Amino acid sequence: MVHLQINRLSKAFGGLSAVLDFNFQLDKNELLGLIGPNGAGKTTVFNLITGVYKPDAGEIRFNGQNIAGLPAYRICQQGIARTFQNIRLFKDISVLDNVRIALHQNVPYSLLSAVARTPVFFKGEAKIEAQARKILKIFNLDDKRREIASNLPYGEQRRLEIARALATKPSLLILDEPAAGMNPNETRELMELIQWLRLQFDLSILLIEHDMSLVMGVCERIYVLDYGQVIAEGRPEEIRNNPRVIEAYLGEEVG
Repeated sequence: MVHLQINRLSKAFGGLSAVLDFNFQLDKNELLGLIGPNGAGKTTVFNLITGVYKPDAGEIRFNGQNIAGLPAYRICQQGIARTFQNIRLFKDISVLDNVRIALHQNVPYSLLSAVARTPVFFKGEAKIEAQARKILKIFNLDDKRREIASNLPYGEQRRLEIARALATKPSLLILDEPAAGMNPNETRELMELIQWLRLQFDLSILLIEHDMSLVMGVCERIYVLDYGQVIAEGRPEEIRNNPRVIEAYLGEEVG
C-alpha cells in the first residue's frame, strides 16, 4: 500500500532549482532512505513534504490526499511528524514539557475548562503527563524529565526530539540526519531504536542521513538525490555499487 507518493515536485529559490521533477514512493511501514551530497536538495524535499515550503509544481499525496502547500500544522494533523537537521527543542523548558507540548494538539478538554481550571482540565492534564512519561520511558529519558532540555547531552537531545515527534502520533516519521553529532556507540543505539520504533508503533519512516553505516544498516530502499534530481533508487547493495552514486559523492567519473 502506497503511503506517500510524490509526483514531479519542483522548488526553486531565486531562479536556482533546489528540487526538479522529483518523483518518489514510500510504501506503508517501509523504512526508506534519501541520501545525496551536500546541497543535493534533500532537506528541501523534507521541507516541502512537511509544509515549511510550498512547492512551485507537483503533488505530494499522503494516504491518497494531495497535501502539497498545506500549512505545517495541518500536515502534522494528517499524521506526518519530523525532526530537524539542527535540533529544534524548546531548550529553556523541561524535558517533560517538550513532550507535553506535542501532546496538546489533541487535548481532552475545552478552552473554557482550561481557563476556569475545572476538574476536567486537571484530569486531562494528568492524562497528558502520563502519556508523556510513557513516551519518555521508551527513550530512557523519564528519569531526566524535570531537567531543562538544553542541559541534556547532545545524544539525549536527539532522542528527545524524536520522542517529541512521536508524541504527535504520526503514521509517517521523517528523520533529518538523526545521527548528526553522535559517536559510533550512540549511532548503533539509534539504529536499533529506529528499527524498534517502526515495528512497535507501526510507522513508515523516511530518513536523511550522511552516516552511510546507519543508512545501509536500516533502510530497505534508498533514493539518491543530486542537484535536486533522483539519480538512483534501489536496495542498499545496489546503491553502494552504483557508478552514478559513487561519481556524485566523489566528484569524478568512475571508469
